[in-house]
Amino acid sequence: MFTKGQLIFAIAFIIIFTIIIIYSYRQDRKNQKEYFKGSFKIILFMVGLTITLFLIKKYTLN
Repeated sequence: MFTKGQLIFAIAFIIIFTIIIIYSYRQDRKNQKEYFKGSFKIILFMVGLTITLFLIKKYTLN
């Protein structure tokens, strides 16, 4: 489906992108505290939703 180079690029991109987003989030959180109240709950919800969709897809294909 994907070549080895494409998989390496995708994994590296995801890791680097995540690091940049986390760094940017922490910088913004220091400067604008009132905008980030409760954002951790939203992040947990989105991660949970992604995992749920993945599990639904995995178990309904069989």
